Amino acid sequence: MFSVTVRDHMMIAHSFRGEVFGPAQRLHGATYVVDATFRRAALDADNIVVDIGRASEELRAVLSELSYRNLDEEAAFAGMNTSTEALAQVIAARLADRVHAGAFGDSARELAGITIVLHESHIASASYERDL
Repeated sequence: MFSVTVRDHMMIAHSFRGEVFGPAQRLHGATYVVDATFRRAALDADNIVVDIGRASEELRAVLSELSYRNLDEEAAFAGMNTSTEALAQVIAARLADRVHAGAFGDSARELAGITIVLHESHIASASYERDL
């Protein structure tokens, strides 16, 4: 399996519901370093997994929909704890939609999967992996 990873970041505000979250139940900010890995079994006709420039642009577009926002106020997240794990799943789904819509180019429709890793700090991260 071949893979290509691109990296960007986002800054959000949010709060959590539930005693398990302790002080994070209050509104707080988070800055995430975001890695998006695209996988495929065989390289395309150009001998690549995916165009790195396009992958970077599409990741930036998805993250810009989330960055500098209080996710508690976003309709898409109503009633949801926007944990690091849940945000990784949202980002993967939005990128998958863009792959299926052709935003990454026709050959990207042959991608096998996407993995999103959100790095909360230098000691903690969470990820979500999905097939395409």
